[in-house]
Amino acid sequence: MLKFLTCLTTQHDLRLVLVAGAVCLAGCFTTFRLYSRMRGARGVVRSAWLLLTGLVAGSSVWATHFIAMVAFTPGLKTGYSPTGTLLSLMIAALFMAGGFAVASAQRTTTNDLAGGVLIGLGVASMHYTGMSAFVTQGQLVWEHATVGLSTLLGVAGATAALILAGSARTIRRQAIGGGLLCLGIVSLHFTGMSAITIVPDMAVSVPEQLLSGGILTLAVGSITSMIILGGLGAVAIESQTSRSALERIRRLANAAYEGLVVVQSGRINDANAAFCELAGASLSDLVGRPLFGEILTFDEASPNREDVRREGFLQPVAGGREIPVEVFSRLMDDGARVETSGLTVLAVRDLRERRAAEEKIRYLAEHDGLTGLLNRNSLQMRLAAAIDRVEASGESLAVICIDLDHFKEANDQHGHLAGDALLVETARRLQSTVQAPSFAARLGGDEFIVVQVAGGDQPAAAAELAGRLIETLGAPVAHEGQELALGSSLGVSLYPDDGRTVEALMANADMALYRAKESGRGAYRFFKREMDDTIRERRNLARDLRQGIADNELLVHYQPLARAADGDVCGFEALVRWKHPTRGMIPPLEFIPVAEENGLIGALGDWVLRQACADAAAWEKPLRIAVNLSPLQLHNPALPSLVHEVLITTGLSPSRLELEITESALFKDYQRALDNLRRLKALGVRIAMDDFGTGFSSLSTLQSFPFDKIKIDKSFVENIHRHDRATVIVRAVLGLGRSLEIPVVAEGVETEEQILFLRGEDCAELQGYAIGRPTPVDGLTEWTTATRSVATDPPRKAKRSA
Repeated sequence: MLKFLTCLTTQHDLRLVLVAGAVCLAGCFTTFRLYSRMRGARGVVRSAWLLLTGLVAGSSVWATHFIAMVAFTPGLKTGYSPTGTLLSLMIAALFMAGGFAVASAQRTTTNDLAGGVLIGLGVASMHYTGMSAFVTQGQLVWEHATVGLSTLLGVAGATAALILAGSARTIRRQAIGGGLLCLGIVSLHFTGMSAITIVPDMAVSVPEQLLSGGILTLAVGSITSMIILGGLGAVAIESQTSRSALERIRRLANAAYEGLVVVQSGRINDANAAFCELAGASLSDLVGRPLFGEILTFDEASPNREDVRREGFLQPVAGGREIPVEVFSRLMDDGARVETSGLTVLAVRDLRERRAAEEKIRYLAEHDGLTGLLNRNSLQMRLAAAIDRVEASGESLAVICIDLDHFKEANDQHGHLAGDALLVETARRLQSTVQAPSFAARLGGDEFIVVQVAGGDQPAAAAELAGRLIETLGAPVAHEGQELALGSSLGVSLYPDDGRTVEALMANADMALYRAKESGRGAYRFFKREMDDTIRERRNLARDLRQGIADNELLVHYQPLARAADGDVCGFEALVRWKHPTRGMIPPLEFIPVAEENGLIGALGDWVLRQACADAAAWEKPLRIAVNLSPLQLHNPALPSLVHEVLITTGLSPSRLELEITESALFKDYQRALDNLRRLKALGVRIAMDDFGTGFSSLSTLQSFPFDKIKIDKSFVENIHRHDRATVIVRAVLGLGRSLEIPVVAEGVETEEQILFLRGEDCAELQGYAIGRPTPVDGLTEWTTATRSVATDPPRKAKRSA
């Protein structure tokens, strides 16, 4: 030790020693900066970092050695051989690269020891190879024990540096590694220098061509500085590039809606803001924590493969309710960097909104959107389950079909919002009346179903519930400051007496409801077997009528209208007939109500209108044709357009077409009906009020719309001279027509006595069997080509029309 200190203090220029130490420390620190990058790289990138690490480390050791050699002043002339100098640089670079390569091959203590030994031996080899290039006027005598000690110091310093620096990912670790390596190099150098003794020998000549100390110092310092700066620059550029890329990635990740979390070895490495918000913790609190099992759990049946959707639950760090999530994972190992080994990024999607939306969709699929009651599909499933239940438990079951009595009137008069209010209030009352396991459902429109599951005997339990429902639904509903009338009719079917299937029970309850409405509404009826036959017959008739319209089985017969004054036929009324292929002629009184009940009256009326106009357009005489309009046609906004199109298609003059309506049909939607009538009048079509005296008979109607004709119902005409009141009414209506200058037609004229009375009261036109029976179009020739007078050809005794 004394010799070491004497050599250092007396035989060295301490200023240059400090320079050498600074160069060594800077170079060693830079070496470990590069080493950290090399450890994290693979493939070609790793090779590039290894080459740069070996070059910087080797040049640093080499520069330290030769600057310290320049600081060595033995008092004799000295010089340096270029060959040995360059050879020592190569040795240093190769050994350094090899040592760091071994140490970074695998993260174990053995590799660190092997790398440290290789680096220490490399430093020693460089030092003593460099010493062989040292030339002075004397002989060098070596102390071999000191040489061995210097080598051990170099190996110890390098090994300690590698072990304590580890992967050298932080500045602190890099400083520790660089400092220990620098200490080992400096210790090796100056211990090795203390191992020599120079015996002066003037016979040894130092050639002049050898490099001088000043030139060598300048060259070594410049080259080494550039290499160290280049290494630091590469590290700085790579670090800045990595930080910039990481920052961009982080900004993109934080902008993502989904939570993103990076996991390595099962622990959280990084996460974006969305994941932190889901987990309810900051990034600093999450990094290093186990993800699986503690924060994120998966369904057992969920597949554990990359790029496969997995569902599970995320437990917030601060506690609280688990969050259902959907997770996609992808391995981030690109093969270029060690630190990405096993690195996995997981995209975590919050499923709460989707689950809520799915639940809402499922609810809407099973419930009525307006009232919240079960819909038809859910009703069928629940009713089937209820049937299974009562079969097993012995309970009783009833199906109650409910129809609101005044819904259409409220909807038509007060608007759809009022109708919706009635439906919502009905649903509320049903839910308050029906207790589980019984339940209510809405089939559509104003039709509801209640399924009663009860322990009592039937039909007593069903009758009790039906009575409560009628009472509950009978109270009026307040809407926008006014009370809307509400009532209901109910039909009841029982299990198993009235059916053992969902379809049978619902169909039979519907039949019972039909009977309840026929009996005057506001009541309930139980299903009876005879109902089945009657309603089945009506349904078969409706089916046949639909087919009959399509197969052109309908016919139009025409009943003549004559002027009362001279008996001349002035027009005809079109009356529809149905010739059934097996039943023969079916009276209108049978199939017209069926058509109205089943929505066929619109198609039926349109067909009659087209056929009647087409037939009338072919007559030689321009006689008028009267066609009845159903309430459905009258309130159809497309009616004026339809009539216009029919007139154009058939070529019939608008003035020859007379459309007949009833006052009761007019009042179903008064304003819309008047609008349609005004548009029809604008086309030139005539409008007649049919069955005057049997409906509302409001004089305000005659005031609101200028009718072209009033038709007295046959129920009054046929009682002329039989009942005084009927005679007075007919006379009053005829007087009203004269006062308003509206022609009056008398229907149902069957006797000469009636003709004479009506003619005497200035009735405008007559219609009935006394004038002519309804006849097919081919039987009208004598009227459409010649004049027939009532007076000259008095009618025969005829039966009264039905």
